Amino acid sequence: MSGRALAIALAVLLPLAACRGAEPQAAPGQAATAESGLQLIPLEIRSGGKVHRFSAELARTPEEQAIGLMYRESLAPDRAMLFPYSPPEVASFWMKNTLIPLDMIWIDSGKRIVSLTSDVPPCRAEPCPSYPPAGTSRYVLEVAGGVARQHGLKAGDVLRFEGLDNVVVR
Repeated sequence: MSGRALAIALAVLLPLAACRGAEPQAAPGQAATAESGLQLIPLEIRSGGKVHRFSAELARTPEEQAIGLMYRESLAPDRAMLFPYSPPEVASFWMKNTLIPLDMIWIDSGKRIVSLTSDVPPCRAEPCPSYPPAGTSRYVLEVAGGVARQHGLKAGDVLRFEGLDNVVVR
């Protein structure tokens, strides 16, 4: 292969190789599938006059919700996991087999933050503590530890989600 042909081949193949294995991003109006096999939805939270965009893995079934973010070694600041509940309930969470600190955000049917627990550490010894909300919630959003503080989210904030219109809880 000539030097010019090799340069052209590398120019075409290197960008493709860089994309290989990259997690798909959810685009507005489109569903993608995360590496975990869960549906990945675009999620915008509007709070304090700012828009915060996330790609959220949707944990709809009891099995998906039980696994949650267990065994993950990292979670990007623009990634999240959303747990919808129908009907709303008091959903306590714990950090068993979770390797990274998380922020847990409990949200009611009116999209108001009911509770927020920041920088919840991984459970290092059993029994693992449980983290209950201050009331019933329709959704629980988990983000990387410190992300809620970075975005200025707090209990009482009313959020406007985009991307949840067709979410069905199984």
